[in-house]
Amino acid sequence: MAQKILLAEDDVTMVSLLKTLLKMEGFEVVALQADADVPAAVRLEKPDVLLLDVHLSRQSGLEILEQLRKSEDTSSVRVVMSSGASVKEECIRRGANGFLLKPFMPDDLITILRQTIQSS
Repeated sequence: MAQKILLAEDDVTMVSLLKTLLKMEGFEVVALQADADVPAAVRLEKPDVLLLDVHLSRQSGLEILEQLRKSEDTSSVRVVMSSGASVKEECIRRGANGFLLKPFMPDDLITILRQTIQSS
């Protein structure tokens, strides 16, 4: 069965590119709207990994991460954060399983997703 990646990213071009790349690599991909309720989507979709942008248009990825970690039913979801800012240490400290600095290479994305899934 294909591993499911949940995308929480507000850049529509990035979402399109990520969906294409991840599907080519054999992943099932669910992309959220920019202002979606991410914790509710995690509960509904039960992804193998949530790829979460640090800076969403109306939401903070770090605040979403904190909500996920505080709630018993979402605390174990694997989260890879991404940002154009160097905030890796903060993301990891707050509970992210991995971090990608934008712009990233497709191979780096696939590698971190596979490592994150295998580390469960």
